[in-house]
Amino acid sequence: MKRRAFVFALAAAAVVPPAAAQKSMKIGVIGSGRIGSTIGGLWVKAGHEVMFSDRDPEQVKRAMDGLGPRARAGSVQEAVAFGDAILIAVPYMALPAIQQQVGETLKGKVVIDPNNPVASRDGEMGAQAREKGAGVSTAALLPGARIARAFNSWGYGVMAREANRPAPRMAIPVAADDPVALKVGMQLVNDAGFDAVAAGSLAASRAFDLGSSVSGRVLTAPEMRQALQLKP
Repeated sequence: MKRRAFVFALAAAAVVPPAAAQKSMKIGVIGSGRIGSTIGGLWVKAGHEVMFSDRDPEQVKRAMDGLGPRARAGSVQEAVAFGDAILIAVPYMALPAIQQQVGETLKGKVVIDPNNPVASRDGEMGAQAREKGAGVSTAALLPGARIARAFNSWGYGVMAREANRPAPRMAIPVAADDPVALKVGMQLVNDAGFDAVAAGSLAASRAFDLGSSVSGRVLTAPEMRQALQLKP
């Protein structure tokens, strides 16, 4: 029954229209560098309220520049408490520290995961996560969080350039084991100005990990489904 319910939710989320009217969400951002500031800024422009946090206050200031009153600054703890959903965009080796700092308050929250393990930067931890698959590795590092894997295979410049382009929009796959995480992840990808493509479980998200056959490619939703061998 659980599997049938998840498949039903997956199918329903797959047809969320890009322009669907949704109420404003509160989103906390942990890590306000290039990826965090780009995606967070797109959400602010879509009408969401976003609290940016970072260990470097200057990064937060740059992220908020020109975004208006829907963007605000806070600590990591404040961002997690503020957000209905949380974007964590940090070097992969920082995830254990995030778990130690706010892991308990992340439990039950939808966490958008664009983080990529890079062995040359993240050491043995990164090598193991890359081998295992980033999505399932993040879920193991943040137990109890409702992980949605998305935004991970493209640089910030590509996403900033392609967001909200005229149809057909650029596609971004979303994977999750939790139906609520999938639904929220799909909506937030759409709200950021892309076409969300439901791409199965966190284990299946290996198909669009950094360095995969779709990594860095600007594809439409039908092209993405074909490239990932998903059913139309």
